[in-house]
Amino acid sequence: MTLTEILLVLTGIIYTDAKTVHVDIHASGCTDSDGQDMYGLDGEEVAHADWEAQKYVMTLPAFADPYAYEEGTYEQAVANQQICRQNLAIIIQAYKHPAVAEVPPTSFIYPRDEVKVGLQNSLICFISGFYPPRVNVTWTRNSKMVTQGVSTSQLRVNVNDGTYSQFSTLQFTPQKGDIYTCTVDHQALERPMTREFDVEVSESRLSLPAVFCVVGLIVEMLGMATGLFFFIKAR
Repeated sequence: MTLTEILLVLTGIIYTDAKTVHVDIHASGCTDSDGQDMYGLDGEEVAHADWEAQKYVMTLPAFADPYAYEEGTYEQAVANQQICRQNLAIIIQAYKHPAVAEVPPTSFIYPRDEVKVGLQNSLICFISGFYPPRVNVTWTRNSKMVTQGVSTSQLRVNVNDGTYSQFSTLQFTPQKGDIYTCTVDHQALERPMTREFDVEVSESRLSLPAVFCVVGLIVEMLGMATGLFFFIKAR
């Protein structure tokens, strides 16, 4: 797949509420074989079309009251994909596959909870800022490939610049001496990018300031998500 096989359409509305400017964005994009349709508010995703479940899925926090777009939103997303692929074929033919810049991803790896030997945990590999939206993620434990216990999140589009992000999560039980790696491969990279997680180093380096830093980040993210939910509900 080349970048010329991707078409992304953004529509946005800028409006004010209580003297604050907000940006409401609808993004619909497609390739020759895949696509995405989502809504965002102030740079954060609010909902996206789930092609397998055949419905529009809200991405508000779990504690939020149920909220959904009006009936027919998913069907409109399907129609958008059909139109997108028709337009994509015309554009490819008209521009003869012009070269477009590729954007390589960045990644980092971290545990969901404080690492304790023998207690089940989750390793999270966060990949962000890449384009086009196809990335391959692999895990290893002590240099051996791991596939069991691996899950991958929905691709998320950054409504500010059109790049993508994704989470890959590995369920694991840390043991002393274990070394885990998350390897990311993308067409914009010269070579696959690998991040390493050492169980023993992680245990010894976890300090009180680091714990407060992580907790502070989580609280901030929850605060942003809660504010977004109540703003949407008020609308």
